[in-house]
Amino acid sequence: MRVLLTVNPEKNIFMYLVPLAWSLRTAGHEVLVASQPRFADTITQAGLTAVPVGGDFDKWQWGRQAPELLESIRPGLTPPWDVAEDPEGTTWEHTLQSHKAAVEGAHEGEAAAVIDDLVAFAHHWKPDLVVWDSFSYIGPITAKACGAAHARVVFGADVFGTTRDIYQRLKAQQPEAEREDPLADWLGGHARRFGAEFSEDMTTGHVTIDQFPPSLQLGTDRDVLQTQFIGYGGPAVVPEWLKKAPERPRVGMTLGLTATEVFNGYNIPLSEIFDSVAELDVELVATIAQSQQEKLGNVPDNVRLVPYVPWHAIAPTCSAVIHHAGAATLATTARHPVPQLSLHFHFDQPILARKLAEQGAGLEIHTTQATGQNIRESVHRLLTEPRFVQQASALRDEILGAPSLNELVPRLEEVAVKYRAG
Repeated sequence: MRVLLTVNPEKNIFMYLVPLAWSLRTAGHEVLVASQPRFADTITQAGLTAVPVGGDFDKWQWGRQAPELLESIRPGLTPPWDVAEDPEGTTWEHTLQSHKAAVEGAHEGEAAAVIDDLVAFAHHWKPDLVVWDSFSYIGPITAKACGAAHARVVFGADVFGTTRDIYQRLKAQQPEAEREDPLADWLGGHARRFGAEFSEDMTTGHVTIDQFPPSLQLGTDRDVLQTQFIGYGGPAVVPEWLKKAPERPRVGMTLGLTATEVFNGYNIPLSEIFDSVAELDVELVATIAQSQQEKLGNVPDNVRLVPYVPWHAIAPTCSAVIHHAGAATLATTARHPVPQLSLHFHFDQPILARKLAEQGAGLEIHTTQATGQNIRESVHRLLTEPRFVQQASALRDEILGAPSLNELVPRLEEVAVKYRAG
């Protein structure tokens, strides 16, 4: 079959889809990846074939022009998805207005830049299945226009599906004449431009591909294809020091790329943390952006600073890890019986950190509460209390018990047959 992936031109999101695309290719299917022209090099660097469509739309341009405003949206989930953090506490007016703003801003900005060219290509190539990331509504629009089946890929907590469920519940409580639906109206408007009509599957896919285990996910009644998360972080080389077993318990630490590539740096006291954790009999390996390393000065002898290390290579060598509760980092670590300390702040990180702590494989601290002392105490607990390794092992077993990406492919073949037109 022919599979067209439509992706938001964000590297940290695209990388969640790369191993799935490889699995489809190795099963003999034709796979193309469509995105804005500026993203073509990132796609081809992953060994996939890019289809540049339309023009470039930079959704972060406003943030570079107003960095203080950008920092203000950094904590937690931004509207309209913030309702997933407090489903019972939200109001109809808040969720309605935030959906209007999302449609008029990022959703329409991306669609306007590429949709005509993308649909024209889809009519020409005739994909059987469109796979799209949860931010990329150009995917279901294109699928509707060309009659393809379509599947949505979740990266991290499914705040998108949960938000839609909450919206539908609140809408049903309103007088019939006041049941506005900005997302449905917007998707339907684009569908009608191409001879189709809106249907609810355009909001969350004919099916959802979920790479997170149920114990770490938000609950849902929609059709979910469960699979294992396989980490991909781009081209990487295993450094010499990682070829040898550590001489003392290794603690890996990463705070992700978004903090420095999108926002204004790390928001925890790094020097204080290094000094405190170094008091333990451990080797601390911290991936810190080069631009931020220059601000730190001297670090303890048992602290190794590196700008990058492939996380899937270092995670199994660690006795514990400290991270930002980024979905890819957390899920890559969880494939091994390694306890985790989550220092969370942005987007779905607080949700994932809480879920991980509830499962028992780790501890969590909001970055506004993080100090050298409480991080050292938490790491010490992870290293010395057997229950954390036990629960990390249980989480690993849950993950490895899910279908692999190769085993998922036949299910996607069934989806294509079931839902494609004609």
